[in-house]
Amino acid sequence: MEVFAHVKYVRMSPRKVKLVADMIRGKDVKTATAFLKQTSKAACEPMLKLLNSAVANAEHNNQLNAENLYVSTVIANPGPILKRGRIASRRGFVRINKRTTHISIGVSEKA
Repeated sequence: MEVFAHVKYVRMSPRKVKLVADMIRGKDVKTATAFLKQTSKAACEPMLKLLNSAVANAEHNNQLNAENLYVSTVIANPGPILKRGRIASRRGFVRINKRTTHISIGVSEKA
């Protein structure tokens, strides 16, 4: 049984979050937690909170043992883009896209 946790509108580019997502996908929960604590990427902080939430959901809602869990799926999809801008040379206007990300983590029990 797969248990999910979701977070929406994380103010970070999906491209940066996917690097961290690829790093922990398929690992057991203890190893993934250690990777997230030791890696110096900015995306590790929301991913660690989300992983802990998914483990808590599995323990509380589905009575699964935390020792047997592994990260089965990690999805980082783009969210809405906040469109900002600034004045450029020769009275021009340059657009600045502030991207957001929706992240989902699924944990399952080892068979």
